[in-house]
Amino acid sequence: MAHGIVDVARAAGVSTATVSRALRGLPNVTAATRERVRRAADELGYVPSPSAASLASGRTRTIGLITPWVAHWFFANVIEGAERALRVEDFDALLYTFEVNREVRRMRVDPDVLRRRVDGVLVVGLPLESEEVEALEALEYPLVFVGAGAPGRVTVGLDDVATARTAVAHLADLGHRAIAHLSGEPDDCLPWSPAVRRAQGWRAEMTARGLAVDGLEIHGHFDVAGGRASMHALLDRRPDVTAVFAASDEMAMGAILALRDRGLRVPHDVSVVGVDGHEMGEHLGLTTMVQNAHDQGVTAASMLLEMITGAPVPPEVVFPTVLVERGSTARPHVTKS
Repeated sequence: MAHGIVDVARAAGVSTATVSRALRGLPNVTAATRERVRRAADELGYVPSPSAASLASGRTRTIGLITPWVAHWFFANVIEGAERALRVEDFDALLYTFEVNREVRRMRVDPDVLRRRVDGVLVVGLPLESEEVEALEALEYPLVFVGAGAPGRVTVGLDDVATARTAVAHLADLGHRAIAHLSGEPDDCLPWSPAVRRAQGWRAEMTARGLAVDGLEIHGHFDVAGGRASMHALLDRRPDVTAVFAASDEMAMGAILALRDRGLRVPHDVSVVGVDGHEMGEHLGLTTMVQNAHDQGVTAASMLLEMITGAPVPPEVVFPTVLVERGSTARPHVTKS
């Protein structure tokens, strides 16, 4: 049986992104790790398959990259990682973005814009409806999702439910009971969407601890402005909130701004937890569930290149998240009634 990059990663005890960097001579890999990866690859008979010699003539050497945003932290980091992995193999990325407007439903993906222009498709952080996924598959190009893959499709991402439950458990263990949740877009309701799964995790952990959830969830639109506006609206209806779990660091930052607007102190009056590992989070003292978005991009692009040449890849690669405690969470100062 042919072995792929994930088999090498498992044998070497490293991530697929590290395997990709080690075998392609990229920086940020120690000599010992590089040697361990090379030894595992040799033992398994694995070589990076997407090389000029292994690709048939007529290839475009271009990957279609579909994403709703490029400026948001998660998307920017995934795209950077993917582009770097592609560049090493002399591939380009054809960026296909959407204007996501809170007032208007987004346009559907049109696969014809990619036809005969790419060798594979990478979908980053965009939950697609089943009909859209099927339309992309009809192009008969390899297809990989990052963060929001439909069932049965190759996906790189997080265990969003477990991530949310860990964040909520941290707040509950500190003694918080009215723990609110800032979620994503109101029309983001597909069951494989990270926003939906994080909301499920929040709800599951609250329920498991006997805590009420009614009136504590609100949509923050995954940006700072949305988090700020939503936090104001939430406090108007639930002034008893002592903690907030935001589904992204940017929304968490917006929530902190809203609390400051009202003269409330973090974490003295309200504790805040986010998800991502945004660089600004450290400056703000934000407690967060850290993920490695850059390496998710490297891994997804590497897997896509493997698929182009027919090499095996796993149906799903799950990246870990780690709770990093900073100054935005603490025990509740007083019990609000």
